[in-house]
Amino acid sequence: MNLKILINTIPLVSNLTGIGRYTYEISDKLRLCDKFDFNYFYGYKSKKLFLKSDGEKFKPLKHLIDKSIILKKIFRRMILLSSNLYMPNYDLYWEPNFIPLSNIKAKKIITTVHDFSFILHKDYHPKERIDYFENYFFKNIIKSDYIITGSNYSKNEIIDRLDFEKEKIEVIYHGIRHDIFKKLTNLDSRLHLPKKYILSVGSIEPRKNLLGLIKAYDLLDIEYKKEYKLILVGFKGWENNEIMELIDKNKEYIDYLGFISDEELAIVYNLASVFVFPSFYEGFGLPPLEAMACGTPVVSSNSTSLPEVCAEAAIYCNPHDILDIRDKIVTVLDNKDLQNSLVEKGLLRASMFSWEKSAEEHMKLFKKVLK
Repeated sequence: MNLKILINTIPLVSNLTGIGRYTYEISDKLRLCDKFDFNYFYGYKSKKLFLKSDGEKFKPLKHLIDKSIILKKIFRRMILLSSNLYMPNYDLYWEPNFIPLSNIKAKKIITTVHDFSFILHKDYHPKERIDYFENYFFKNIIKSDYIITGSNYSKNEIIDRLDFEKEKIEVIYHGIRHDIFKKLTNLDSRLHLPKKYILSVGSIEPRKNLLGLIKAYDLLDIEYKKEYKLILVGFKGWENNEIMELIDKNKEYIDYLGFISDEELAIVYNLASVFVFPSFYEGFGLPPLEAMACGTPVVSSNSTSLPEVCAEAAIYCNPHDILDIRDKIVTVLDNKDLQNSLVEKGLLRASMFSWEKSAEEHMKLFKKVLK
């Protein structure tokens, strides 16, 4: 009889941002292994791996999650309660989203902790999320037999802040979809993109430092702004009123495309003159690698895990210094040789990361824990 593994797939209920993308890609690759019996938990148990885009299956749940803070709290309480209903014993429970559910019955538990921003930067998160983490993270994480994290930077944060054996903290890098994010020859797009533009991708929320980017862009000489528009792509997060107001006031030079499909995003990456990622804090950071895989030169924040991920394939800026962000953008735009060098280095760097490789490392850990 195959060993039974449960994966918490609630992150797949909403549009796929970082954790949802990670959950889906690893789960999708793991199910190719026929030695395990995989089960998925969406608030109820299923044998099938679903995405929000798979029809209307999650519409009621998504509506409940997005409706209000109070309903979010109710939804989370429902999940905690439902995890105790009709739930058989599992050989392994993998929690890809920080906090293992309290009532899952499993012999072994592996939890992925992506970063420690909920402690170090509470202003980067809605209050209800911070309340949830403060109530459940520390008392639940100790149930884990192993912790997975996406970078050595995050591993060191975990060691510093958790009483957890460092030998049981496994660094497994994330991956990218090389079948989608690559240099393209067919660049037809219905997005009506300008001929030249500066691109940034990420949820519209404080941590991504889009205010800093917009202010840095505003400091460019008018000739640059006439030649290069600023294109922003990403899910509307939270605390975004000031950012959206600035976008509205600068519609002549700034376009916000919202959340778009991966296929459209690959085209947007390919056509960009430079990709800028000035985030204050990342446990890993997928967009710079996606941009590199599409042959786009990258300007990245020099903070947290980003230098570890991007290595020598990016130009780095201080995310707290809008003059430095502006100057690094201009440096890339004005230097064709530098652009070509960044493209070459970026393609090589991006090739080192794949979801297949990441899933293989997850599977090795699962087998090790289950021995």
